[in-house]
Amino acid sequence: MSDDQTGHTPRAVIAGAGIGGLAAAIGLRRAGWQPVILERYPTPGAIGAGVSLWSNALDALDALGVGEVTRSAGTLQSGGGVRVPDGRWLFRGSGAAMNRSGDALLVMHRAELHRELLAALPAGTVIPGATVTGVEHVGDGVVVGYDAPTGREEARCDLLVGADGIHSTVRQKVWLEAPAPIYAGFTAWRGVTDEPVDVEESTETWGVGAEFGVVPLADQRVYWFGTANLPEGTTFGDERAEVLRRFGQWHHPVTTVVRATTPSAVLHHDIYHLPRPLPRFSCGAVVLLGDAAHAMTPNLGQGACLALEDAVVLAACLAADTDVERALLRYDEQRRPRAEDLVKMSAQMGRMIQLENRAAVVLRNLMVRATPERHALARIARITNWTPPEISRDEHGRETA
Repeated sequence: MSDDQTGHTPRAVIAGAGIGGLAAAIGLRRAGWQPVILERYPTPGAIGAGVSLWSNALDALDALGVGEVTRSAGTLQSGGGVRVPDGRWLFRGSGAAMNRSGDALLVMHRAELHRELLAALPAGTVIPGATVTGVEHVGDGVVVGYDAPTGREEARCDLLVGADGIHSTVRQKVWLEAPAPIYAGFTAWRGVTDEPVDVEESTETWGVGAEFGVVPLADQRVYWFGTANLPEGTTFGDERAEVLRRFGQWHHPVTTVVRATTPSAVLHHDIYHLPRPLPRFSCGAVVLLGDAAHAMTPNLGQGACLALEDAVVLAACLAADTDVERALLRYDEQRRPRAEDLVKMSAQMGRMIQLENRAAVVLRNLMVRATPERHALARIARITNWTPPEISRDEHGRETA
């Protein structure tokens, strides 16, 4: 199906212009494909606050050719650790030790990452206001129905990539037996301060059924998040006021960063994940990546990282094999075991952080305090240990793995 063999440039439709969808489009272009992205929002953009890019994500961005420009928009973390609400440290690590071990952590505003990925694509790649409504396999390809500002449309393609998030329409249309996302048992508030705040290092603070994180960004503003065990669907008239009520007595700079955030800019979302793994990430000429395939809790900071990995591996598999179904099976074999492992680890971490039993919390804190730095770094290395496949151009100008 390659352009040099049949005169046909293979065409891909990608559902979703989030981080995973944009990265997939970049990778597919490098692999000789012509991608188009259907984005349901009228104005493509990132909804969120900060995003953590561990070394595996940075390697993926390098493989996509956008690593250098992305690094310039973020900031490498110089250290940090875990505290308790009164400010005492349970664990404190150094950025130097992380960098020596190869586990760099770059943090940036999610909108900045989205902007850099979008800039790497030609104008017109993203079709805004396009909502996928139907998926049908026809021959070796796929017909995608979607509602657009111009009315009902259809797109015929050789590949459909479902990168449309945890509530993926593509997954619902093709994986009919797939479980629906379920509530993880806790909710999260997030924000970015309006102005710079003097915070030197990243910290997470673990309380009883609650957590608060503080992360400095490149422009000296601060990304922060808080979690709490609450019934699903709980909302508050003034979300920032609720955050201050819950965390106002915690150590500095918790109150400072919340007060430095405009009330209307405080985001509040319940946390969901997929309750059991999918049997496969591909079906015919349809494939899933990112949250559509393996939605996880945010406790490892690996959601965006895995989506970027997915995009690189997908492009490499399709560059190496012109048989789409066979390439997608190879992608599934490479991605599903790792994704399932990290999904489980993240859920376990979330349960530990959100403990409500005070005796269990005391035991948890003792265990964290007793953990040597080298053991903590080894655990991080297990999570971030990933090598991207190499992609290079052949004599026809097409990219191959």
